[in-house]
Amino acid sequence: MPDVTCHFLNLTLRNPIILASGILGTSADLLERAAREGAGAVTAKSCGPTPRAGHPNPVAVDWGHGLINAVGLSNPGAAEEARMLAEARARLEPLGVPLIASIFAGTTAEFGEVARTITAARPHLIEVNISCPNVADEFGTPFAASCESAAAVTEAVKRNVGDIPIAVKLAPNVPDIARIAAAVVEAGADAITAINTMPGMVINADAGRPVLSNRIGGISGPALKPIALRCVYQIARTVRVPIIGTGGVTTGRDAAEMLLAGATAVGVGSAMWTRGVGALGDIAAELAVWMGQAGYGTLEEIGVRSEE
Repeated sequence: MPDVTCHFLNLTLRNPIILASGILGTSADLLERAAREGAGAVTAKSCGPTPRAGHPNPVAVDWGHGLINAVGLSNPGAAEEARMLAEARARLEPLGVPLIASIFAGTTAEFGEVARTITAARPHLIEVNISCPNVADEFGTPFAASCESAAAVTEAVKRNVGDIPIAVKLAPNVPDIARIAAAVVEAGADAITAINTMPGMVINADAGRPVLSNRIGGISGPALKPIALRCVYQIARTVRVPIIGTGGVTTGRDAAEMLLAGATAVGVGSAMWTRGVGALGDIAAELAVWMGQAGYGTLEEIGVRSEE
């Protein structure tokens, strides 16, 4: 049987399938459940400086080709999140499953403050969600939209995390994602998560209005996969840091495609909507079957062949 052990930075994952942020990562119980269902690592839902209720329902809809959501970054705030993460890490430690925290903020300085608060829980990795609006910017432009703002956030976080590595989560709706990846790596990012959801809208023609209460939301699931693969491919050929390829992975074959595009590990989120929490372990098993059929013995062999 092929070896699906994944070496990511200083971590050894039993497989490359990572629970993506925003799915199940709201409590220690749910993070532990995802680990027991077969995830190689688990990512908590993003937290910010202060508690946030998020948008009113409806916040997520299956539109036939994936999901569209506008949850609105609901979270308990960094201080409470740190307590939850500490409990989650204690539960995950015996299972050998690394914990990834995820953070967001409205200003560069706040990113540093949230990162410093979260380090108390000693997560194995901190994912930096820069797709949120920069409230200090005149137009509220997302931090992910420019090399300068993305790099500034990366530097602020890096100054406040000590020896904990960081992965910057990039947005797909930018002119040149590879340039932004290069900017955050130069600013100190240890890894990249690619990608976040793609902004979109679903309208109910009968009701004559958008389905989501926020009108606009993020598209995930199968419709996002070709975009994610393109982004991962471009990033992998620009920077030499590990990439968590995320977006539209539903099967082991999808995971293989992400690895062939240049990812080191694979984030899975929306697949649990259609396949249940067991999708995490099932996708890892399906990947192993595909590897055997394709003649791969290890994940590293996929990476080498994808560069040929």
